[in-house]
Amino acid sequence: MVVKMMYSYKLKELREDKNISQQDLSKELDIDNSLLAKYEKEYYIIPIKHLNTLANYFDVSIDYLFGLSDKLNYKNSNCEIDAIKVGERLKEFRKENKLTQEKLAKILNMARSALANYERGRNVIATPFLYTICTRYNISADYLLGKINNPKYLK
Repeated sequence: MVVKMMYSYKLKELREDKNISQQDLSKELDIDNSLLAKYEKEYYIIPIKHLNTLANYFDVSIDYLFGLSDKLNYKNSNCEIDAIKVGERLKEFRKENKLTQEKLAKILNMARSALANYERGRNVIATPFLYTICTRYNISADYLLGKINNPKYLK
């Protein structure tokens, strides 16, 4: 699955607006500078863990980084992502939309067992799958990740 996301543009824009070098930001993330450069060019997909760290660092929402919302951040946003809560919300979303695990897995082009592991909280959902769900169903990434309780769906 090849998914072009907006975070590469937003990340570079935020970094340049704050006049922060890639080297300084990579130190904050505790990653190699070349890896951050690849994230900014979207040669590599940013794992949710690093995406969350960046959102917290720049005080923006993941919805903003994904280009799903023009709103920079949400009040009372949690900084941490809890895999169990993510799994619960993913399962709730799936059931609200009358999707079986098989159907959603097919939409995401992934194994049903991987989706089941996300729903059980064994793993946090991978960035491209989260992005696909959010853009296709207009649901907030921050909501699915348990960072906020409202808004659930974006306009």
